[in-house]
Amino acid sequence: MIGVGYRKELAGWIDSRPRGVECIEIMAEHFFHGGEERLAQLAKQFRLFVHGLGLSLGTPGALDTRTLDQFARVVRAADADWISDHIAFTRTAEADLGHLNPVPPSREVLRIVAEHACEVSARCGKPLILENITSHVRLTGDLSETDFLNELCECADCGLLLDVTNLFINSRNHRFDPLAWLHEIEPRHIVQLHIVGYSRAGNRYTDGHSQPIQEELIELARAVVSYAPLKAIILERDEEFPTTPELDLEIAKLERICGCR
Repeated sequence: MIGVGYRKELAGWIDSRPRGVECIEIMAEHFFHGGEERLAQLAKQFRLFVHGLGLSLGTPGALDTRTLDQFARVVRAADADWISDHIAFTRTAEADLGHLNPVPPSREVLRIVAEHACEVSARCGKPLILENITSHVRLTGDLSETDFLNELCECADCGLLLDVTNLFINSRNHRFDPLAWLHEIEPRHIVQLHIVGYSRAGNRYTDGHSQPIQEELIELARAVVSYAPLKAIILERDEEFPTTPELDLEIAKLERICGCR
């Protein structure tokens, strides 16, 4: 399936039932304070997935009860096929940091994330997939990143939401081969892709979620499609929202990746 991340700026285009769009990814936090009617409306037209930003699965200790309650409510309202969040932490015991932070690929962190992942999946009654993030520093532990991801999927009985843009950005900033990285991942773990164009300032790459998909990302996504039994590709956009013709062009790019055009 090909789809987009729901944003209010794209609502009119989504409601027009654009060609090629079969599914919608809901950002859970956008519906923490209402919007059940809108979710029910979308669920009649598209397959829905619910994606979270703030469960902070990498934080030691108990999950935040209020955040998990709100997340589960959105999942029920959307009747999501599956749910997702990031392999990251967004808060400490003292403070909400307000952004995604990387975790070291260690067995201790693996245990923490896996336990929290199992709790979220059980609470919501839905399959869970976890997303790789970008980081300005490449943390090390007693596992390689890819071994960490493979073992996490096994331990938590979850899948991987592979953000190919994040993979590409990390490969450029930290100087490694993204295809070699990809082929160290067990392909059956990869359930869904995220993709959006990267931003660049000099030699530094970032994920501003504001650019059209570049050709390098198309090629990397095509490699993933050839390698893993994917269920969905989601186009993300959070800034500099494109026009309708530009959106249609982005969806057409994804269709070509999947061999639909």
